Amino acid sequence: MRRQLLGLGFAAASSLLALHAAHALTAPQPITIDGGPLGDLEISGGVDGYGYVMSNTPNGIQSNGFDISSGILNIQKTTGIVQFTIELGANSFQVLGAEAYDSKGHIAQASVTQFPTGPLYEGYITIAPPNSPVTVSAGMLPSVEGWEYGADYYNAVQLETLLYYVQNNNARGVEATLTEGPFSATVQFGDSTDSGVWNTIQALATYKFNANNALNVYGAYNLGKTGPNTYMYGLPSSTKTGWGNAYANSALIGAYYNYTLGNLNLVPEIQYTYARPDRQIGITGESSTFGAALFGDYTFGTSPYSLGGWVEYFDSHAAANASTVPGQTPTTYAWAINPNAEAIGLAVAPTWQYKNLFARANAGYIYMLHTKGSDGFSYQPYSGSHGQFTGTLEAGLLF
Repeated sequence: MRRQLLGLGFAAASSLLALHAAHALTAPQPITIDGGPLGDLEISGGVDGYGYVMSNTPNGIQSNGFDISSGILNIQKTTGIVQFTIELGANSFQVLGAEAYDSKGHIAQASVTQFPTGPLYEGYITIAPPNSPVTVSAGMLPSVEGWEYGADYYNAVQLETLLYYVQNNNARGVEATLTEGPFSATVQFGDSTDSGVWNTIQALATYKFNANNALNVYGAYNLGKTGPNTYMYGLPSSTKTGWGNAYANSALIGAYYNYTLGNLNLVPEIQYTYARPDRQIGITGESSTFGAALFGDYTFGTSPYSLGGWVEYFDSHAAANASTVPGQTPTTYAWAINPNAEAIGLAVAPTWQYKNLFARANAGYIYMLHTKGSDGFSYQPYSGSHGQFTGTLEAGLLF
């Protein structure tokens, strides 16, 4: 399973920061250049790296080191009837308690091989008729699910929650957005999970009560059957979607509320996912997850310092060990960490930013309450502990 996406582009994300309020990091204004017949183009991006330490890692996995997190270049045309977004680069992810490792036992580095489109994380054209409340986009589109961004620059903490881990990623598809006063809604149809099968609808509805309060409801539903012959990252996947059997043909619904009071930003979020049985891909019964989190960020006046953090609860249910699929070895599937995982977690991040430069220390701890059934996994096989600590020291440049 992998949840390796960039999410919204830098310029696109910047346009949402007014709604998202007091995120720890603030992007500078995009660089505007003359694109000749294309008109004015906006260029933005960033790069960051981090050192890390982890406790209770699997046998043979390195518990400390240094990695590049992201290197991203975003080019946008945001005026006129025909607009576009092109986002190039590499990105990694740091989900607390569910880190991905490469073949050498390090935390997975930023990679340009995460999507079938290679280094193209997002690339889509938008048609924006004059004076129309509706715009239409097509191409490699960002997910509309959840509060957290794929790009860690726009999260108050580099470490991400398990709610984020089970959400959809970027999709090849089409979408329409309606904006009327304080209400906006986006509906997207595409392949999600890089399956190559266009059968998933995603949607996001937002109502902005005032400058400090906004309600967001999001969801996704699979209209058909993804099937056993789908692809991930351009290669055949033995787990059918690259994330794991549980993600195939799944549905999701969630909501978050954005509240801002002065320099304080609070965002509670809840989320539920469900996968229907499908023995052809090894899901022998109903499978689901539930997650809840509270995100917070506080900026210390006009100083360059802020403090971000979150707490989460995550619970998952897997029907049983995967049944035998012809030609494959039976496997146990999971949404995150392990089958039937139940966990609580917290993370904090004091942050410093001066103009284009930023640095922050991230610390998180996840604790497995128990595992239901006979799966018996926690972090116990490595140290006898139910918990895992992750700490990073991160620095980067935004432009």
